[in-house]
Amino acid sequence: MPRSTLLLDFDGVIRRWKDNDAAIEAQFGLPGGAIRAAAFSPRLLTPAILGVVSDESWRASVVAELERQDAAGAGEIVRLWSEPPGEIDAETMAILARCRSGVRLVLATNATSRLDRDLQALGLANRFHAVVNSSEVGATKPSAAFFEAALRRAGVRADEALFVDDSLANVEAAAELGMLAHHFRGHDALRAFLQESGALDESAP
Repeated sequence: MPRSTLLLDFDGVIRRWKDNDAAIEAQFGLPGGAIRAAAFSPRLLTPAILGVVSDESWRASVVAELERQDAAGAGEIVRLWSEPPGEIDAETMAILARCRSGVRLVLATNATSRLDRDLQALGLANRFHAVVNSSEVGATKPSAAFFEAALRRAGVRADEALFVDDSLANVEAAAELGMLAHHFRGHDALRAFLQESGALDESAP
């Protein structure tokens, strides 16, 4: 029997980000990679995606870290870098739109408390059967605790679920729990995976 639920990562699968870091860094005289090095350092990011601190607190900590590095205009740097909600990968969404009517789509992502706002801004607030945000469940991928929380939220067992992520570590962890998991590296392979697993409606245009 085809699996009934498709758990999906967000960033890298459904959402894309414009690569404007270099332009912002050049504008403010920062070395290349400085913004991401500060923002995505485990010391700052991990508490945010675990829900220990809010998205606003995380971004404030990024400002403070850049100020510690003597970056002029750190507040404006972080605002320019982080204000946009990203962009939807239209081809991924077109593939997902062809899933059988009985397949439930569940967003399962490591994210800060800003996720709901971004989904609203991107027109995705009502697109998923459920949304599993690491900062709400207090666990992150690839931990078993995250996946167990996601399966509970989706109301399915691991052997009833498909999983797609652009992180190989997350894919391997999901597969160990019994999910049929796919490492996202392109649209053709995603389409083939969903077709082979019985998730796609073959009659859809």
